[in-house]
Amino acid sequence: MKRRTTLALAAALALLATGAARAHDDATLDKTAAPHGGQLRMAGIYHFELVLVQDSKTAKDNPVVVYLTDHAGKPVSSAGATGSATLLGASGKATATLQPDGDNRLKGAAKYASTPDTKVVLAITMPGKQPEQARFTPFAKTQDQAHGGMHGDATAKK
Repeated sequence: MKRRTTLALAAALALLATGAARAHDDATLDKTAAPHGGQLRMAGIYHFELVLVQDSKTAKDNPVVVYLTDHAGKPVSSAGATGSATLLGASGKATATLQPDGDNRLKGAAKYASTPDTKVVLAITMPGKQPEQARFTPFAKTQDQAHGGMHGDATAKK
């Protein structure tokens, strides 16, 4: 009897853990309205929100902004953090060096166009921690975005 209870408890915990992991996968985060209109990704114990200029038809210097939060959406201080964003797309490869710019924000600039094929690899190092990495497709439209959109924020526009 005790063994059945233990197995049932273990199965219940496994289901809860699976649900929690799925709650932060890319597909779920793409359905979540990001606070600053960007795209959300999970990286370790953090959520990174990448905000890029949405209407840059040609490659030019544009801001790259990243907001840092925990999994509950609570801001995480960017003091002492460093990072880089590597943007890959039809207009080529560009890298932005990211520096703290406000309470929970990192900011840099890179030469990019707002094209659907753009991919971004973000690497952020918090003070005393190992680097965390996340991958983004900031201009790719998901099914949900096609019905109202979620990316784009005036804070990232020049």
